[in-house]
Amino acid sequence: MKAKLILENGTVFEGKAFGYIKEAVGEVVFNTGMTGYQEILTDPSYFGQMVVMTYPLIGNYGINLEDVESSSPKVKGFIVRERATVPSNWRCEMDLDGYLKEAKVMGLEGIDTRALTKILRNYGTMKGIITTEDLKEEMIHEKLEAFHNDDAVQQVTTEEIRTIEGTGKHIAMMDFGIKENIIRSFKKRNCKMTIFPAAATAEEILKINPDGIFLSNGPGDPKALTGTIETIKKLIGKKPIVGICLGHQLLALSLGGDTEKLKFGHRGCNHPVKDIMNNKVYITSQNHGYVVKKENQPKDIIVTHINLNDNTIEGMQHKHLPIFSVQFHPEASPGPQDTAYIFDKFMEVLEGEYKCQETIA
Repeated sequence: MKAKLILENGTVFEGKAFGYIKEAVGEVVFNTGMTGYQEILTDPSYFGQMVVMTYPLIGNYGINLEDVESSSPKVKGFIVRERATVPSNWRCEMDLDGYLKEAKVMGLEGIDTRALTKILRNYGTMKGIITTEDLKEEMIHEKLEAFHNDDAVQQVTTEEIRTIEGTGKHIAMMDFGIKENIIRSFKKRNCKMTIFPAAATAEEILKINPDGIFLSNGPGDPKALTGTIETIKKLIGKKPIVGICLGHQLLALSLGGDTEKLKFGHRGCNHPVKDIMNNKVYITSQNHGYVVKKENQPKDIIVTHINLNDNTIEGMQHKHLPIFSVQFHPEASPGPQDTAYIFDKFMEVLEGEYKCQETIA
């Protein structure tokens, strides 16, 4: 079936629909990963977004139901140059088309994804519509204006407090859209985890007397989560805290820093990040549209990691308190295990081995 992508700047790409055939509206972003489409589809951080894959052939190893990052796909739409119709992999349980049909996600194939990506790089991410209908200009404008992603975290957070048993340290996790591989990473370290909804209060979290607090990844603008920022402020100084991705941004805002939206974001599994403390460069997996601003950094924060593509902040730590965070995803295995040391560092923090320092060599 013929379908098209209509961008808010008026550009139209014509292709073919696949997956669940129903009109979709969302923010159009691109991901530079050659693999990992299943993890991308199910990553809650993509809630409200239509993802363009820059690699030309997608779906060639199919779908397995073990490697998902959440219970179901969270993207609003999925856009590819060519969809593999005959997947081949010993773990394959279904093809991409069938998976999206089951999840009710609209797909679009057969468009020039290279040209689309160049538009997003030049003009920034923008809203778009995938449709099989011929929409009038007034209707396009109305649908785009009606779309917003302000309540994204509320849509993907856990509905109730849940506990995952373990014999090691007890971690309170604020769920803003946590990925399953983060939970797996803490399971490997024998941690007990109590997972709280994003709206949980500081009093609820501290009541369980955890050894440490984890701030998860998630979708949307961190500044929209004003209540959460106030909660984190109340937690600072009470327990060791670590944040990843959105959690990193929220921690910065809670400490008095600021965030800003990137032109087209960092999304892919090939982003070089330098760990200033260890003088090492890692290839990281990233998925974010906002970053911590360099200007007006809180006086008690030092930058620990930078992105070597654009020099944006990728990590920070507190000079005096056991608090640190990173923008990239250490659980996502692009290296494949290069940045898993972030979890080990947190374990050291919980063991009381954290060394605060005024400067980094």
